[in-house]
Amino acid sequence: MKAAQLWSALTAHAAQPALSDQTQTLSGQEVLAAVDNMTQRLAHCRVIAILADNSIDWVLSDLAALMLGVVHLPLPTFFSAAQLVNALTQTDADAVLTDQPERITALGLGFACRTTCGALSLMCRPVEGTVALPTGCAKISFTSGSTGSPKGVCLSATGLMATAKTLQSTLSPLGLTQHLAVLPLSLLLENTAGIYAALLNGVHVHVTGLASLGWRGMAGFDPVALQQHTMTSQPHSLILVPELLKAWLLFLQASRQRAPDSLRFVAVGGAHVAPALIAQARQVGIPAYEGYGLTECGSVVSLNLPGDDGNGVGRILPHVQLRLVDGEVHLQTAAFLGYTGNPAQSSQRRHDLATGDLGRLDAQGHLHLMGRRKNMLITSFGRNISPEWVESVLLAQAPLQQAVVLGEARPWLLALVVPLPGTTPTQMEAAMAQANAQLPDYARIKRWHSCPPMTLANGLATGNGRPLRTAIAQHFAPTIDTLYNNEEATA
Repeated sequence: MKAAQLWSALTAHAAQPALSDQTQTLSGQEVLAAVDNMTQRLAHCRVIAILADNSIDWVLSDLAALMLGVVHLPLPTFFSAAQLVNALTQTDADAVLTDQPERITALGLGFACRTTCGALSLMCRPVEGTVALPTGCAKISFTSGSTGSPKGVCLSATGLMATAKTLQSTLSPLGLTQHLAVLPLSLLLENTAGIYAALLNGVHVHVTGLASLGWRGMAGFDPVALQQHTMTSQPHSLILVPELLKAWLLFLQASRQRAPDSLRFVAVGGAHVAPALIAQARQVGIPAYEGYGLTECGSVVSLNLPGDDGNGVGRILPHVQLRLVDGEVHLQTAAFLGYTGNPAQSSQRRHDLATGDLGRLDAQGHLHLMGRRKNMLITSFGRNISPEWVESVLLAQAPLQQAVVLGEARPWLLALVVPLPGTTPTQMEAAMAQANAQLPDYARIKRWHSCPPMTLANGLATGNGRPLRTAIAQHFAPTIDTLYNNEEATA
């Protein structure tokens, strides 16, 4: 499978709307013409980075890189200056398309404005091109990761298109014709599942600035804006991360509103979702279905669907091979070519990728995740407990926005929790009691500590909200020790 399938799909739907924002709509034919024009300006580039808000120009630039066969480096706008330098340096990027040229200039890497591509500035610099990248690398995705300087995942166009093609055939029976891109396009999940798969299916994709959808940076996420935008655009499909799903759900419940009736499928991924949260979302008109994926696999590897649903993360998609090795999920796809700085790992695409996720398959062939192998807690009573399991029960409680469970070598579990603004102590007590009622005795939370939000900015979470457990344990070490010592002293 090659990227040429995208051009064939756009040609087949030449007269139909393909991309739109709040000011313009481009047909398939107009997208092809715009991409062709952009390739003429980018033909000299080796590695093209994009640092920009969601827009039609972002999508066109991505498609132009695919058409040229050059490497595309999506840069999340939430990356720090140090992370941007790390990504640009590791890849030897010689060009950046951006709507924030001052940020690129301030990095001191020698980029200077050369021309424009639509609304984006093209900034270039001379490079020696000594950084070795795996043969066939089409995209390098730097996940927010567990460190300040994560490695880039090198991905092939063949593997990315295999993922998109599988999603196209899987979602085709749902009759989706309108998709709203809610996640940043720099995230592979929205890029592959939201753009490529949609265009292959002739789906009209609406892209708009993230602020208009409710993204507020350090201020969090405003579900009011998302509700207003979805009511206006009337999409058939969305992709959300669990934190956005919960924020939208709580707003709809509090305001006694419902999601737009147009919605037919809302994929939720990026972190585990409690089954109770999925059920509550459907009650207010959000047809939420959990999926599972990894950057190294080109994003989605399994997905729940209408009529083929369950409490796990769905059935493994046909482009993926799965093995369970001592309870650990091993996956193989055509996407993974290795990491930046280690091109020799390109041979791993012929072997299993050990994900670190513990899982099992049920009788229906659905995958159930049981937590991360490296996160498994062993209490002083010898109980093995997945913190993700307990956290999913906690996060199903309305007052709780974030939760991290600790208890390695301790007699009982402790939770660091981030309550929603305005939550009272009484509401917290009730929420914790309700969560504990759903857990066995050995997995219940005995003490908890309310803390400020754990974010990328303070180094306690990744960009999509996953907790950085080591950093959290170190940051709150005095508090954790005090809570355990006080309890033991009174025992």
